[in-house]
Amino acid sequence: MLEALTKARVGDDVFGEDPSINELESYAAELFGMEAAIFCPSGTMTNQIAIKCHTQPGNEVICEKLSHIYQYEAGGIAFNSGCQVKLIEGDRGRIKAAQVERAINPDDLHKAPSTLVSIENTSNRGGGSCYEFEDIREIRMICNKHLLRFHLDGARLFNAIVARNENPKQYGAIFDSISICLSKSLGAPVGSLLLGSKEFVARARRIRKIFGGGMRQAGFLAAAGLYALQNNIERLGEDHLHAKQIAAELEKKEFVSDIMPVETNIIIFEVKPPFTAKALAEQFRSHNILVIPISAIQIRMVLHLDITGPMVKDTCAFIRQL
Repeated sequence: MLEALTKARVGDDVFGEDPSINELESYAAELFGMEAAIFCPSGTMTNQIAIKCHTQPGNEVICEKLSHIYQYEAGGIAFNSGCQVKLIEGDRGRIKAAQVERAINPDDLHKAPSTLVSIENTSNRGGGSCYEFEDIREIRMICNKHLLRFHLDGARLFNAIVARNENPKQYGAIFDSISICLSKSLGAPVGSLLLGSKEFVARARRIRKIFGGGMRQAGFLAAAGLYALQNNIERLGEDHLHAKQIAAELEKKEFVSDIMPVETNIIIFEVKPPFTAKALAEQFRSHNILVIPISAIQIRMVLHLDITGPMVKDTCAFIRQL
């Protein structure tokens, strides 16, 4: 990846003249069977651009209560798009079509018009949980019935695709827009892609410029992202296996009160005395293992391509002696 980055051909992407970015966008669009794509600095930006494209101020966005667009994007739905949010209580970050239909506001001048449904696959706060594809298809049908747009926050979509033996084109055929992250398990240093129709992406470019996301010679970053898409997808299965190995050791410990089912590369578990999440995270850190306490009693661990087999064995050994 570093070699691809250093050898990248570059130009001015604001003028559409960066060959490496153009190649990345074309490759990603073809991978998903969609018309076009746009390269952005972050997944937050791709999500926020999509929301802005699909809504008008005063509209309502429907999503699960743990969604990244609601929990971790700094109030961007309100700040950038002037929209409010209808939250759904799902199952580990996943929602069903019937829940979506119940959440849609009636045609009532007292109510904000429901215009967009957004789901996240895999769900970060759901412990890397994956949607059943049939559930996604059913939500699409509800969106069609009520003339709503359908966006996918696919920051870790390739983890779901590998775990469920799916195909990116399945997703391209369902969604109006898809955000994918290149800098998580795929290992690129920076960047995300937003995919959709040519008309949608043309609007997205204008909004990216307004948001300050227009980059010049960013082909160096795009080359790393292209390498990631071409070389680092299938190996995600290794991360999933490593996560299950670590989770198996955690399940044996009395101080672990609950652990979410591990489907992909994320482990979220609850601790009980004598540990708090913060205290246990410090124990891990003392052994050069970095984890994140996401609440007073919950810890989140994420596997990625920089975590090797020997590191996983060392982590499992450390957990056994706690």
